[in-house]
Amino acid sequence: MEEQFSSFQYFKESFQVEHAAPESYSPLALAYIGDAVFDVMVRTIAVSRVNKQVNKYHRDVSRIVCATSQAEMITAIYDQLTEEEQSIYKRGRNANSYTKAKNASRADYRKATGFEAVLGYLYLKEDFARLTDLVHMSLEVLE
Repeated sequence: MEEQFSSFQYFKESFQVEHAAPESYSPLALAYIGDAVFDVMVRTIAVSRVNKQVNKYHRDVSRIVCATSQAEMITAIYDQLTEEEQSIYKRGRNANSYTKAKNASRADYRKATGFEAVLGYLYLKEDFARLTDLVHMSLEVLE
């Protein structure tokens, strides 16, 4: 696991990435990065399990990373979040987004935004162990 952290440090140094304290970011900025992090994690898991056509990966991953599934996941694991994570979730859920949900209710879209904000927060905080644990718990909800 130490190798992952040094690889991330190498990435940050190579691109001169410096960020403020994660809690200082807007909830939508946290959700923006959290969406990407969750997508990469789910894609990585999917690719590691079986070799198949890209369109089949896309179909399978899209069912997991969609707002409806994310809302289901966060609802199931909410009580397992720390107070700090619950606060970040609420900030994300209550943020005024100018984008609309494509295939989800407004309520599910807002819950998904809160979920993504928590993941983005943990990523920027570099708490990869907790990030991984939450993603693992979340994916278990869908199984």
